[in-house]
Amino acid sequence: MRSLIRPAQYLALAVYLVFLGFPLVWLISASVKSSAELNSLSVSLLPQEWHWDNYAQAFERQGLLRSAFNSLVVALVSTALVIVIALPASYVLARIKGKVRVAGVAWILVSQVFPVVLIILPLFLVLRTLGLADSLVGLTLVHMTYMLPFALWMLQGYVAAVPVELEEAGAVDGAGRLTVLRSIVFPLLAPGIIATAMFSFVSSWNEFFFALVLLQSPENYTLPITLKMFIGGEGKVALGPLAAGAVLAAIPSIAFFSLLRRKLTSGLMAGAVKG
Repeated sequence: MRSLIRPAQYLALAVYLVFLGFPLVWLISASVKSSAELNSLSVSLLPQEWHWDNYAQAFERQGLLRSAFNSLVVALVSTALVIVIALPASYVLARIKGKVRVAGVAWILVSQVFPVVLIILPLFLVLRTLGLADSLVGLTLVHMTYMLPFALWMLQGYVAAVPVELEEAGAVDGAGRLTVLRSIVFPLLAPGIIATAMFSFVSSWNEFFFALVLLQSPENYTLPITLKMFIGGEGKVALGPLAAGAVLAAIPSIAFFSLLRRKLTSGLMAGAVKG
């Protein structure tokens, strides 16, 4: 019986990977199909003819590269701001007891359940008053504010998992508070920081609603807004170029995950050794 457990585990993992990867494979297949084949009733995974010009149309028609650059700038800057603010704030939230922690947790919970549609109009009016309504700076600040509560919640859980005895041992050895945080606590938080950065980057990269309301100039459009432009005014969808644009839009997220995956693994190992 035990000899069947390991093959069953591998089989379940393979089925799960196929389940997760099939939409991406189907999207890639659709990106190289002709419009006639995409609109036909016959369904096939492999295209009958390979139409690579869908990618050329995606680049030429909608300014995809400019929008991708805008999304990349907004996602990277907002992620960096979130980490810089959430890291010390999460430490305070996890270590300090009393009314400060209660107020912080209450703010996080309320911000997560509050409907976004109710704040978009006041938010737009505030940004317009500040001259940031139709700008990437304003969108970056909005993304940072929107992602900060969940980032705080994630990081404070990692901080709470770090034994207080490690900080006390560092203090006994003569290290100051900042030295303890820099040399002991923050290195152990590397997996949490990387996981939070991944979540923040993907959330900002895929965000659509705020960008749709706040951005009016085509030169400021982010990638989700540009992909929406593949739908014509009469509801006609350019399926081939849209699929090609979606494939290209997925590449930065995959690359970001691949880049930080090794850092996440090394951070876990470092935490295990230091803990």
